[in-house]
Amino acid sequence: MTRPDGTVPALPELIALREHARRLDLAPRGWVLATRTGGHLAHFRGRGMEYDESRVYQPGDDPRNMDWRVTARAGRAHVKLFREERERPVWLLVDQGPAMRFGTRVAFKSVVAAHAAALLGWAAIDRGDRVGGLIFDEGRTLERRPAARAAGLLPLLDRLATPVPRPTPPTGSSGGFASLGAAAGYLARLVRPGSLVAVISDFAGIKRDEARWMTEIAATSELLFLPIHDPFERDTPPPGRYVITDGQRRLVLDLTSAQQRLDYARGFRARMETLEWLTRRHRAHLLPLSTQDPVGPALALGLGARGRRSHHGRAGERGAHDG
Repeated sequence: MTRPDGTVPALPELIALREHARRLDLAPRGWVLATRTGGHLAHFRGRGMEYDESRVYQPGDDPRNMDWRVTARAGRAHVKLFREERERPVWLLVDQGPAMRFGTRVAFKSVVAAHAAALLGWAAIDRGDRVGGLIFDEGRTLERRPAARAAGLLPLLDRLATPVPRPTPPTGSSGGFASLGAAAGYLARLVRPGSLVAVISDFAGIKRDEARWMTEIAATSELLFLPIHDPFERDTPPPGRYVITDGQRRLVLDLTSAQQRLDYARGFRARMETLEWLTRRHRAHLLPLSTQDPVGPALALGLGARGRRSHHGRAGERGAHDG
């Protein structure tokens, strides 16, 4: 179980979330361009398990694919075409930096991020996808390329269950990233077309003109943003001075004046408005999470809405944005 103080999740807890992940819908919302056998429909045709359409027979077509029913009805030889099934690389970019190690309710934002990553990872594995990711804080980074079954996910979960700081970086780790933008910029160079990239962070300090990595990833892959917030950030607290500590240092947040509280409220709204703008611009998906709400039901609800929006967009306004 997560530590009683809600600061670090336990590895068995993250592994056990596989049962809850079966409720999540991670079906692709666009074409999948990966090249390994798996559970999704690719953007090219060939022999496979999923019937696509029939067309007039051409020299060189495999006679075993003859569509005799259409042939009899049309009076001309037709063959069946299939879309091959392909697995999809799924990348989990999980922010565990200082701003994420904060919470006033059930758990730190970093713990909610760990739960979300575990649920998405297990859901992807159950679909036959390959899962990998980048887990980072200010001092350490753990990178795992997408791998089949649990080979790519389990090292990520182990890292998420490791307290910060740690004297010796784990095997396979390197120095950390100072910001989400720096980590995402690095990840953009690793992502291959047809991937799903889930970015799990509080997106602190996000700016409209510092999102080149979004453009690079969204050009060929699907982007999923999971911004995590604490109610203390969203709902301006009553006037007063609030002590914030990381266990060693103590800071005082002064919200005694009306102007200070107004500036505080504007800061959170500006962050969310920027993220919503970026979501629309890059045709991404936005699933906000809170430290006070159970992660599994929130993800199931958000991904279900994501599916309905995408379905309606294909049937009607194909150019509509998600989020």
